[in-house]
Amino acid sequence: MRIDKQQIASFNEGLLSEHTKRFDYISSYINDVDTVIEKLVAFQIGIPSWALGAGGTRFGRFHFGGAPSTLEEKIDDVGLLHALNRNSGSISLHIPWDIPADYAAIKKAAADNELKFDAVNSNTFQDQPDQPLSYKYGSLQNVDKATRKQAIQHNIEVIKHGVELGSKALTVWLADGSCFPGQLSFRRAFDNTLESLQEIYSALPEDWKVFVEYKAFEPNFYSTTVGDWGQSYLYASKLGKKAYTLVDLGHHLPNANIEQIVALLLNEGKLGGFHFNDSKYGDDDLTAGSIKPYQLFLIFNELVDGMDARGMNHASDLGWMIDASHNVKDPLEDLLQSVEAIMAAYAQALLVDKKALEDARNNSDVVRAQEILQNAFRTDVRPLVAEARRRAGGALQPLSLYRQLDVRAQLIKERGEDSKTTGL
Repeated sequence: MRIDKQQIASFNEGLLSEHTKRFDYISSYINDVDTVIEKLVAFQIGIPSWALGAGGTRFGRFHFGGAPSTLEEKIDDVGLLHALNRNSGSISLHIPWDIPADYAAIKKAAADNELKFDAVNSNTFQDQPDQPLSYKYGSLQNVDKATRKQAIQHNIEVIKHGVELGSKALTVWLADGSCFPGQLSFRRAFDNTLESLQEIYSALPEDWKVFVEYKAFEPNFYSTTVGDWGQSYLYASKLGKKAYTLVDLGHHLPNANIEQIVALLLNEGKLGGFHFNDSKYGDDDLTAGSIKPYQLFLIFNELVDGMDARGMNHASDLGWMIDASHNVKDPLEDLLQSVEAIMAAYAQALLVDKKALEDARNNSDVVRAQEILQNAFRTDVRPLVAEARRRAGGALQPLSLYRQLDVRAQLIKERGEDSKTTGL
């Protein structure tokens, strides 16, 4: 299914009068509103292939009709999102779930949907049917050298797939760790992992990056070999200039100050990218901004401030991607909600009066500093985000148009009620 420009234009026409009133009101309070709009238009958020199907928990998964069962269908689904919001211009593939049978055909499918390929992701947290050695006791950390070599070779193969598709980054997330005290040597696990990552790093093309993702727990609950940002930073620092830390918002212990982590990694030039989601308890993988919208804004405030201080391009110098799991929502609706929340938090961060905030800080005016941030957060930026979409050719209200067109019903008609997505 495709959504054409005329459908979007016709939909927008009925909303334009009310939208214009709201946009004119907020823009009257913003200096250089067109620059803000330009930044919103340029900002693109990668959609992971695994977020397009039924998510779930270890206890169960509830399938829905019309799920994409091929890589081509996954690309088409991301194309639908991008047509609606114009901020979902890339897709991130997970290997071996998404190995292309025909690179040229897959690249054409992406181009037809105006999509690029984001970072490619390796998978050594599951045993695949055809692999000779198990990752039950770890992959890159495993005490068995042959198992480590198998995991290394898999990552190198993922890089090769990415090169063929025009990707420029590899994301490595490891489930490696231990469940019980004494199960492994922390020092040896770290050294084995570093040695393995060094082999993978040496296979990177010169213009590529590798993102080392971290996670506090799960599936190992006593130790995780890349368990926090400090451990990831150690690996990235030891590997070299092409290695960076990747921050997943759900991969922290409760109440972690993620905005401070972001600021420090940016300061060290080692922040590579983001996986956006939200959480109440742990790695819940909920819709971005659904639980802690103020935290999302504070993170973006540090991102904008830190990137501006380093002369970085907001849209292209970091990797932006959603990483979520959907079990009770239509995943395309959930992704539309996530992108909307991310764009709103970014827009609010762009509105922070940086000079006034700096003055308040220099005078230790704690109350004033808090008010400056909260004033930006409490600003209804939805008309700004909608105007950016409209100027880029998207829908003023993507979710409403998605439902008006009855997209899920159309996908069920094309793919059937029982279609299932490869991967998780």
